[in-house]
Amino acid sequence: MDSHSAAAVAGPLSGSRALVTGASGFLGSNLCRRLGAEGAEVHAVSRTRREGQPQDGPHWWQCDAADAVAIHELLSQIKPDVVFHFGGMVTAAPDLRLVAPTFHSLLTSTVNVLTAVTEVGCRRVVLSGSLEEPTAGDADALVPASPYGAAKLAAGAYARMFLKLYGTPVVILRPFMTYGPGQSPSKIVPHTILSLLRNEPPQLRNGERALDWIYVEDVIDAYLQAAWRPGIEGLTLDLGWGTAAPIRDVADRLVRLIAPELTPTYSVQSEGADGPARVADLGLTAATLGWRPTTSLDRGLAATVEWYRHSYRGAGRAGS
Repeated sequence: MDSHSAAAVAGPLSGSRALVTGASGFLGSNLCRRLGAEGAEVHAVSRTRREGQPQDGPHWWQCDAADAVAIHELLSQIKPDVVFHFGGMVTAAPDLRLVAPTFHSLLTSTVNVLTAVTEVGCRRVVLSGSLEEPTAGDADALVPASPYGAAKLAAGAYARMFLKLYGTPVVILRPFMTYGPGQSPSKIVPHTILSLLRNEPPQLRNGERALDWIYVEDVIDAYLQAAWRPGIEGLTLDLGWGTAAPIRDVADRLVRLIAPELTPTYSVQSEGADGPARVADLGLTAATLGWRPTTSLDRGLAATVEWYRHSYRGAGRAGS
C-alpha cells in the first residue's frame, strides 16, 4: 500500500492539517512521509522552490520562516491544526561567522513561527530542540558550546514564555543523536557507511565522545505523539535510549557490518574534545508522551546500511 495513503493508518492525526517547516531536511522529510501515512493533510515548507506537486505527496510551499510577514501569511492561508518547526541551519561548529546566520535562521524563525501561530490560532506547535543545548541548572554551566546551541537554548526560553504569556500550545522535543536512511552524507553515520562502501577507511574527527543514538523512525513516532497528546504543553521532552555509546563504538559496528578489513582513523584522540557526553532523560518523556524507542542500535545501523547499499549512487560495494 502507498505510504501516503490516508487509508494506511487511521491514527489520531487522520484528517488533520499539518504544516512542516524545514520539510526537505532529514527529520522534516521523514515526518511528512509518516504524516501522509497517518491520513493527515500535509503542507511542506522549504526555503527553496519545488517544481510541481506530486499527487500522492505533501503540498509544497516556498517560504523562509525568518521572514515574519511571509510565515504569517502562509499560516493564515493554510490554517493548520498542528505546526512542526524544523527550519534552520544545522551545524554545531563554534565558528564566529555562524553567530549571526544561526541567530536569524534558528531563533528569529522560531519567534516568527510562535508569533504567527499565536495570532492565527493552532491546536499544537511542536518545536525541535537539540542535544547540544546545555541543560544543567547551574548558570555557569548554561553556557552553550556553539551558536547553534545558544540559538536552540534561547528558542526554548521563548517557547516557554509564549505559553505562559499568550497561551501558545507549544511542546519541545529534543532528539539526541538521530541517524537513519536518507541522512546527509556529512553526518557521522552516513559518512562512515559511504566510506566503507567505497572501500575507504572512514576519516573521523574524534571517536571518544559518548552520545545517545536514536533511530529516525523512533524519533518520528515521538513527533506524531506530540502532535495530539493532551496536557504536555510547555514541556521539553528528550528522545533517546537513556544510554550512551562512543562514536568509535558506532564506527566499529559499521565496520563489522560492511568491511571488517578496514580501520577508521581519528584526527583528534582526546576525550571530550568535541563536547561532553550527552544522554537523554526518558522519565518525563515516557510518563507524559507514552513513548519509548524500539529500534536497537544494532538493528538501526543494519537497516541504515542496507538503505545506503541500495539507494546511494557511487558506493563501490553497493551491489555486493
